[in-house]
Amino acid sequence: MTPPEGAVTLRRALPSDAGPAAGVWLRSFAAALPSVVRPRSDDEVRQYFRHVLVPLRETWVAETADEDLVGVLVLEGEELEQLYLDPGWRGRGIGDRFVALAKQRSPGGLVLWTFQVNAPAHRFYERHGFTAVEWTDGSGNEEREPDVRYVWRP
Repeated sequence: MTPPEGAVTLRRALPSDAGPAAGVWLRSFAAALPSVVRPRSDDEVRQYFRHVLVPLRETWVAETADEDLVGVLVLEGEELEQLYLDPGWRGRGIGDRFVALAKQRSPGGLVLWTFQVNAPAHRFYERHGFTAVEWTDGSGNEEREPDVRYVWRP
């Protein structure tokens, strides 16, 4: 049964959220990007959340009424750095709420990168008013995967 939208709360991440948020990222990445080779191990991803993303970036989580984390959003200035949802929670409006929050937090505009192979992400961001402005061969990212830079301006 699909919980009502109100059953999920968006809030700033706490230090104790780093592990569960990394778990969301790992599950989402595996489901959405199976052909993309990750340059970091699961443990390195968890350490990155614990030591960089949660304490040093503006990190938000989506939490269910049962206190399970099902989404993570990371902002750094105008960059929407990360937006990942637990695979079982996609299509329930949480991503829409995260984008609305990101736009509220950065009203002058946002930029983000997504992999070229991630067509669902392209459709999602374009539906939210983002425009693709640059395509690369992937030489500038750790995964060495061709990517696209998107921009949103109000």
